[in-house]
Amino acid sequence: MEETAKRVTRRRVRTRARLLDAAFEVFAVKGFGRVSIEEICEAAGYSRGAFYSNFATLDELFFALYRERADLIASQVAEALAQDGPDLDVPASVDRVTEVLLLDVDWLLVKTDFLVHAARDAEVARALLDHRTRLREAIADRLRRARGHTALPAVLGGVDGAAHAVVAAYDGVTTQLLLDKDVETARGWLKQLLTALLTDGGGTPG
Repeated sequence: MEETAKRVTRRRVRTRARLLDAAFEVFAVKGFGRVSIEEICEAAGYSRGAFYSNFATLDELFFALYRERADLIASQVAEALAQDGPDLDVPASVDRVTEVLLLDVDWLLVKTDFLVHAARDAEVARALLDHRTRLREAIADRLRRARGHTALPAVLGGVDGAAHAVVAAYDGVTTQLLLDKDVETARGWLKQLLTALLTDGGGTPG
């Protein structure tokens, strides 16, 4: 009986994961407001029953998808920043963080849809604010623990201000990326901006 329950649980986990993967693909192509439950079920190869056994509404699925992807990005950023040990190699760290943040244009499309949705829904807005807070905290924590790091520009007001500026730079560059789809140029600009922010303009991107 216990083994049967475990198999059912594993199957449900796989079903949920496949629904989320399929939803990500469909949302990236069509946009959240133009997608139906039937389209997601078709893309995943499941029935509506499978959908409703995992999610009550399309909004709930969208929320779960965002949280899953946002958690992954936040953990990857934290990992990228932790690779230098106690000494912060700004160009190397910027390279790694930039690769994580601009890895997937489809994610940027879905994230933008989520931002628009958040502007009209307080619960969704809280999820987005939580993700952005965790990104800033990962950056600020790394800057606080860094040894031998060049002083931050005074105008930023310390590590918390620097973390806000890093996320703001990311927002600006990704907006342009969504319009022109030029990933390499976006990476180059983001590397330059982040290096300037974190070295008082004295460093050069790696």
